[in-house]
Amino acid sequence: MTSTLLRGRTLSFVRWPETIDDHSAWRYEEDGGLLISDGRIVASGAYAQVEEQAGEGAKKIDHRPHLLLPGFVDTHVHFPQMQVIASYGAELLDWLNTYTFPEETKFANAQHGRRIARLFLDEMVRHGTTTVVAYCSVHKASAEAFFAESHDRNMLNIAGKVMMDRNAPEGVLDTPQSGYDDTKALIKEWHGKGRQHYAITPRFAITSSPEQMEMAGALCREHPDLHMQTHLSENHAEIAFTQQLYPWSRDYTDVYEHYGLLGKKSLFGHCIHLSEREADALSQSDSVAVFCPTSNLFLGSGLFDYQRFRHREKPLRIAAATDVGGGTNYSMLRTMDEGYKVIALNGEKLNPFQSFWQITRGNAEALSVVQKIGTLDQGTDADIVVLDARATPAMRLRMETVQTLAQELFLLQTLGDDRAVREVYVAGRAAKSDMAN
Repeated sequence: MTSTLLRGRTLSFVRWPETIDDHSAWRYEEDGGLLISDGRIVASGAYAQVEEQAGEGAKKIDHRPHLLLPGFVDTHVHFPQMQVIASYGAELLDWLNTYTFPEETKFANAQHGRRIARLFLDEMVRHGTTTVVAYCSVHKASAEAFFAESHDRNMLNIAGKVMMDRNAPEGVLDTPQSGYDDTKALIKEWHGKGRQHYAITPRFAITSSPEQMEMAGALCREHPDLHMQTHLSENHAEIAFTQQLYPWSRDYTDVYEHYGLLGKKSLFGHCIHLSEREADALSQSDSVAVFCPTSNLFLGSGLFDYQRFRHREKPLRIAAATDVGGGTNYSMLRTMDEGYKVIALNGEKLNPFQSFWQITRGNAEALSVVQKIGTLDQGTDADIVVLDARATPAMRLRMETVQTLAQELFLLQTLGDDRAVREVYVAGRAAKSDMAN
């Protein structure tokens, strides 16, 4: 197989950057090279050294002066909500009932699911995202459509059909048994097929009966290597309703705890209004709190206390995500721009290296897949994004005064969007330019 040699300014993270000057936390090459073969990075480092390993036949692609980073990772997104994004005026529960649930009923139609899955993954690639953790609709066909499209593109994605058997319209309900049976069938068909991963997906405690929560716990016990994803503590009305439905629980988190849903591969969307006990429970179980800043602002849900959660005595593992359609765009750059503002409103700052760590290695670590994605390390899958900090007239003008890599990254985060994404490689294949042709 022909190898590909990419040239450009390469940036990849080794660990969380404590400060803006914590240079040992990342690897940066002003003239870097990435040698790709059979979908993986086989060499990375200074271009001159990598070129020596490439041999005569390698296809050379020069991306200078652009930045080459690991492809972005989005850890919480609803692919059936593409036609719900930018819906006016509701808070969480009204938003679900008015917009989301009616939209998701359309996914009983497999052809609709296939169309939206294709357009959704197009949008992810356009914005530089190479891995997502996706909620499908309640319909088995929606998950089949998502995985088929993802597999065709050779993307590493994690997804699951939602399980929900109450407090929603008939068209988006399953039963405890059908939810279990459909999930088992999807796991058998798709988990581990190519780069596909399955996530057990009870939507949230409000839309699952105790019987269904028992089934979700059984699935987690039967498949301990799988991810589990749900929602937690997004909105005060949601929390109050959950306590009514589960009056025996100490708090919202206790519901998931009771049914055995906490753990290292458990992803809890939002986690805004956690008590100290709940934060301790997530920390002790190694569960992941998923920060969805654009959604939390758009729905008026609250401010996720990112730095406090990181630095408390029992810190939380944190991921970041767009949460489309509650979120307002598909871009992890835009997400971290809003995330910066949320963190600033809590009296803290997030430096640009920390932001880019979060949406690459940080999210890969949160998903327990950092051995495969999230870095430019030798042996990892060749999921790569090429970023142009001069992509728009406003960015070009600002770049005239940029003097450091930190300033360039912050510019990309603050003004960048899909136009700043010049190319995207998925398992070594140029996916954004392919899509345009």
